[in-house]
Amino acid sequence: MQTTEYLAMILKELERSADMISDEEAEKLVNAILESKKIFVAGAGRSGFMGKSFAMRMMHMGLDAYVIGETVTANFEESDILIIGSGSGETKSLVSMAEKAKSIGGTVVAATIFPESTIGRLANFTIKMPGSPKDQSEADYQTIQPMGSLFEQTLLLFYDAVILRFMEKKGLDSNTMYGKHANLE
Repeated sequence: MQTTEYLAMILKELERSADMISDEEAEKLVNAILESKKIFVAGAGRSGFMGKSFAMRMMHMGLDAYVIGETVTANFEESDILIIGSGSGETKSLVSMAEKAKSIGGTVVAATIFPESTIGRLANFTIKMPGSPKDQSEADYQTIQPMGSLFEQTLLLFYDAVILRFMEKKGLDSNTMYGKHANLE
């Protein structure tokens, strides 16, 4: 099979994934971000990279957004939100973060394949994401892609869609956001 044929198959999988995400859950996340003082994003591995891109776009919108684990990350407080992207919802370091954020009294949101997971149960609310876990023998969602690729790609696109909805609600456009873009590159 040609590379472009694989690409076409991946795009079909992503289109199917988009149809499986709840608009109600997504809107709840947008509103929770609007109501929060600071926004914290966490994820491990490739899911963490997707979270970093989300935090960057929030910064471009003028929000006080942080990536857990970076040296410039502020302290988490009761008026803040922690958004965790975890396919399994069981990554130990992320479970610990969710527990700590809950103990402080902040809002915890999980974007996960498994809302019934440990992180999903700790969260104030979850966004159920389609995708196949790394161990595809447990999958009820079939993909041609390896490991958690479909979840990670869907997570990135979902985060971008949340940004677009936030921009719409706040009356922002790319031109107004560009003023916050890095200029020492």
